[in-house]
Amino acid sequence: MTDAPPTQFAYRSANNLGLVFGHPTYEPVANFEDPGSNVKTFQYSKDGEYLGCALPESVKIFDAETAQLVSEIPKKQIVEIGFSPKGTYISTWERPVKSADGSVHKNLIIWEVITGKQLISFTQKSQNNWNVQWTEDEMYFSRMVTGEVHFYDSKRLDEGITNKLRLENIGDFSISPGKSASIAVFIPEKNAAPAIVRIYSIANFKVPLAQKTFYKADKIQMKWNDSGTNLLVLTQTDVDKTNKSYYGETNLFLLSVTGSYDCRVMLDKEGPIHDVTWGPSSKEFVVIYGYMPAKATLFDHRANPIHEFGTGIFRNTVRFNPQGRLVFIAGFGNLKGEMDIWDRKTLKKIAEIEAPNSSESSWSPDGIYIMTAILSPRLRVDNGYKIWHYTGSLVHNQNIDELLQIQWRPTSVEFYPLADLPPAPEITKGLASPTKTAPTKAGAYLPPHARARGAPSAVKVHENGAKPVGSKNKKKPKQKKEEEVAKETAKVDETENKDPTSPIISNGINNINNSVDTVKSDSASQLSEKDKKIRNLTKKLRQIDELKERQKNGDKLEQTQIKKIETEATLRKELDRLNLQ
Repeated sequence: MTDAPPTQFAYRSANNLGLVFGHPTYEPVANFEDPGSNVKTFQYSKDGEYLGCALPESVKIFDAETAQLVSEIPKKQIVEIGFSPKGTYISTWERPVKSADGSVHKNLIIWEVITGKQLISFTQKSQNNWNVQWTEDEMYFSRMVTGEVHFYDSKRLDEGITNKLRLENIGDFSISPGKSASIAVFIPEKNAAPAIVRIYSIANFKVPLAQKTFYKADKIQMKWNDSGTNLLVLTQTDVDKTNKSYYGETNLFLLSVTGSYDCRVMLDKEGPIHDVTWGPSSKEFVVIYGYMPAKATLFDHRANPIHEFGTGIFRNTVRFNPQGRLVFIAGFGNLKGEMDIWDRKTLKKIAEIEAPNSSESSWSPDGIYIMTAILSPRLRVDNGYKIWHYTGSLVHNQNIDELLQIQWRPTSVEFYPLADLPPAPEITKGLASPTKTAPTKAGAYLPPHARARGAPSAVKVHENGAKPVGSKNKKKPKQKKEEEVAKETAKVDETENKDPTSPIISNGINNINNSVDTVKSDSASQLSEKDKKIRNLTKKLRQIDELKERQKNGDKLEQTQIKKIETEATLRKELDRLNLQ
């Protein structure tokens, strides 16, 4: 085996595009010409051979190792790019526009990477799920058009569509990785009929290899293991009829491609599913679930529980390192940024890290380091990235104004076998200690629209109906009620680390649907009808603010989330009316 290449990552800020080596140098890659401040997006190819970036006038593709320009596609105003699995092709998407002559604008184009030659184009109005899906060998790609999945032979594009999968009411599909490609299709509930997920071989659409029916599935996410032999299906309803979750009910199902096994993954804690991920071995997966504080459980490929990574944890994110030896379980979003590093082999916790306000986290290709980053516009202060050793040591810290995007260069795990875990490195003098800090008192949350007026809007969340902390301050009834909520919030925040059963302030962030799930507290029954309306309106507006931030950051929103944003003006008008009463 050849020597392992140094790890590398790229970042995009409002001012530049950077290409940087990882540990131990963290030096810029030589000979890379920074395209400047107008980069719309960038992406590495899956094998790490190429780095593509979209500029206002063109798309440039670089050799990721040498930083030399490979090709340039003279296409303006591209906002999305995506490589095929082997990096032979690149797709681009631009916003659809109406042509002066009335012709159809074909805004999704597939190009050959080496030559920059245009191969085929389509009309794709929605930015959500804009790209085509490829088989691992790049022989075929597919896209959904009005309830049909169309297949194209990459070597015979002049022949057009080579095959179609026709099923009534198809809502989504997913092509599996692996050598023997399969396609999973989702058919939503209709009338009294349940939702269905079916798996077909790419070579035969007549008889499904496997299928699973279920209710409570307005939308789903399909997660294949790396070998393409098993599929996890995460279902979600738009509304939770039990009124325990603002964003609906979630369930998890497992299907084997051979059709020999399928089941619902049994989770022993009530509440939403925050995150689920397969291990690199394709034989196990981890689920984080339940109202905060949540649980994290390791399952085998038949959904049998193997190990619990603690209970009563404020976590919503799980990531295996590429070798599958280490796993971190973290709480990001509105949680405190705490990370637990576990050894998968011994099932023992190695370290704890605090990375507050992080909006990006990932393992390095060598499986030893973790990158966390604070990105704009989600947070416009303290932007930058940190590199942590798996033992908890902070080894590099770089502040970058208006950091927008950051990504490791993918590299084959064959270069980094990680047979034994290396010891902690020497810490560079001056780097901040990763030791946990004492919790600080927090005041009542004020949404952006209410901060100027100082309107109280803190809402406490309790697990299992925990009693709120009392207050003896004698004030006017309305003022007393508002101050009690704020004081209770600070008290709970100060004590939440001492007792895992204590009520929590921060709502549990659902990493998959980006939702905040709430549990009814006893204190809610003490509010007047007017206060309840103000509380509910404030909660909805807070979620809209978060959705708008995601939208500004380029995240793809569901149609229901977009419709929710459209209700903002009406909600604010109603809140102002109530506040004036």
